[in-house]
Amino acid sequence: MAKQKKSRERDLVHGDIAGHFRSLAIPAGIGMLFNTLYNVVDTYFAGMISTDAQAGLSVSFTVFFILIAFGIGLGQGISALIGSAIGAKKKDEAKDLAAQGLSFAALFSIFIGIGGYYATPFLLDLLGVSNGYRALAIAYLHIIMLAAPAFMIAFAANSILSAQGDTVTNQHALIGGFLANCLLNPLFIFGAFGIPGLGFDGLAISTVVIEWGVALYMLHHAVCSKVMEHSRLRCFLLRWRTVKDIISQGAPASLNFLTITIGVFVIQYFLQPFGATAVAAFGIALRIEQLILLPSLGLTIVLLPIIAQNYGAEAFDRIRYAFWWCVCIGTAMMLAGAVILLLGGRFLLGLFTADIAVIDIGFDYLLLAAPMLPAYLTLFAMMSFLQGIKRPIWTVWIGIYRQIFASTGFAALFVYLLDWGTWGVWAAVFSAVWSGLLLSSTILFVVAKQKINGIGTPRILVAKE
Repeated sequence: MAKQKKSRERDLVHGDIAGHFRSLAIPAGIGMLFNTLYNVVDTYFAGMISTDAQAGLSVSFTVFFILIAFGIGLGQGISALIGSAIGAKKKDEAKDLAAQGLSFAALFSIFIGIGGYYATPFLLDLLGVSNGYRALAIAYLHIIMLAAPAFMIAFAANSILSAQGDTVTNQHALIGGFLANCLLNPLFIFGAFGIPGLGFDGLAISTVVIEWGVALYMLHHAVCSKVMEHSRLRCFLLRWRTVKDIISQGAPASLNFLTITIGVFVIQYFLQPFGATAVAAFGIALRIEQLILLPSLGLTIVLLPIIAQNYGAEAFDRIRYAFWWCVCIGTAMMLAGAVILLLGGRFLLGLFTADIAVIDIGFDYLLLAAPMLPAYLTLFAMMSFLQGIKRPIWTVWIGIYRQIFASTGFAALFVYLLDWGTWGVWAAVFSAVWSGLLLSSTILFVVAKQKINGIGTPRILVAKE
């Protein structure tokens, strides 16, 4: 068994970069697929209850994403630091970062869970949620906060594994979580085997049970991984110096993901006047968009440890090659995804709801989501690059512009001044994404020039061949 675990880890400083992408991105992409399908299953069963239940789930996920943002950001920070230490051959530093990261995640999650429980009504007020599904959302979120420590521990453990080039363990965890959700959702919602049906609350209870199982599985593999070999209990006692490094790297990443949450808040705020139908349509369309984005997410998730390890080893040519390989291959995938959205969007929406009004509004969003796919891919790659070279603060400024100022400004213009209705909201998302890409590109070229003597051009792919 020990040999099998070690075979999942990869030296990303040496070997074919395209081969590393294939070996790591495939399990990462499969894992992301099942993670998205997990959410799709929730959306499907919520639809069996009512449209209000789907709308309640949609706004609940927006609020809960705040918790997830802290976990993802912390995980990316830990992964970048450990990856850089591995690339620089600093084994003791990597071990210390891993142990401290797990301890800090566990402690921090308690504050997040308690704070989230009491902040739920206030956050829903910020969204402008005063409709019939508000009570559903509050009940769901109060239950889901019990899984806060599980989410944080799982993200921290996965960051330790991904920094070593292991994306297989997380893939197995996410597949297992999806299969468990398919069984537990109907069990807790409708009841069986002596378990009473809990309705909409059953969705939350299912997630709590599953996430704790995933967290324990991921924690076991992280502690048994190569980077944490011979770790002793005292390694897990928090030390401010190491925690400060983790916070300095993870906090900007968390803030960046929080801006994503705020961006969704903004969109849902402008959708509220159009009722539960528009909110439900956005929630379903967003799930479909996430499915199409999965290949790009798989690539850019893998890009982070590749860049981190090679940055630690000062292999800057490999960083440039990896970045452009990710962007070019990912863009080709997203163009194919755009065709799928344009030709099959209505069919995909129809899998989740029979409400024609929801399908019509959701397809309007997908029409503009299609040309946004390549922009999303490039933005994700740029964020991974900045995180990997330990300059995550720039991701925050990009996120603040795109998710807050641009989204709010364009939405106010299109909805209030031009009176475009829901089309105005979709147009605001489109405008924010593409203008955000322009800003990100400018920052990328400047920072890359300072840190690795330039990012180069896609021609580096041909030159290396």
